[in-house]
Amino acid sequence: MSDSRLAGIGMTSARTRDRLVQRLREQGIANLSVLDRVRNVPRHIFVDEALSSRAYEDTALPIGFGQTISQPYIVARMTEALLEGGPLARVLEIGTGCGYQSAVLAPLVGRVYSIERIEALHKRARARLKELQIRNVRLRHGDGAQGWKSQAPFDGILVAAAPLTIPETLVGQLAAGGRLIMPVGPEGEQQLVRLTRREQGIERRVLGPVSFVPLLGGVG
Repeated sequence: MSDSRLAGIGMTSARTRDRLVQRLREQGIANLSVLDRVRNVPRHIFVDEALSSRAYEDTALPIGFGQTISQPYIVARMTEALLEGGPLARVLEIGTGCGYQSAVLAPLVGRVYSIERIEALHKRARARLKELQIRNVRLRHGDGAQGWKSQAPFDGILVAAAPLTIPETLVGQLAAGGRLIMPVGPEGEQQLVRLTRREQGIERRVLGPVSFVPLLGGVG
């Protein structure tokens, strides 16, 4: 992929990205490393070319198979919430999608283990991350609802789809002090929550309302 394609022009240019970052600041995103990643990751290469002119709008966009690339604010908010409390060596991501969240997160942690249930999206994400020369993300085609037991425990878990209740399987794969960020609840009533494993038990904090596709089991 050419440097000019990555850099973008017009509605995918650096100026357009700067405007997006300014909007995120105004919405409360304060982590400078997260804002820098949103500015520098070429979101337009993760969507169909027909939608590239909308890539730096603060909105979710379709990526096929009934899935979306998350709204930049949500990606930034979840990443910021995951990073609060200290550095993370090993992070599990459930729902790779097109790979955009992985690309934002990868340089901010030690290693990302990312699972996608839809094989075509898994392959697309692998190609995009390879083109961006991101080498600390390990991808797997599988059932994310089961986590990745062979690589557990994780210092952080980030889930990009909403179950009705928090899966105990994922909570069980958190390391001591580990943090899990995920949307929970039925459509129209979802809340973004952060769970932290403390010595005395699991600490839960509600971060605000969100809207995600449901978390499904199995593979496709």
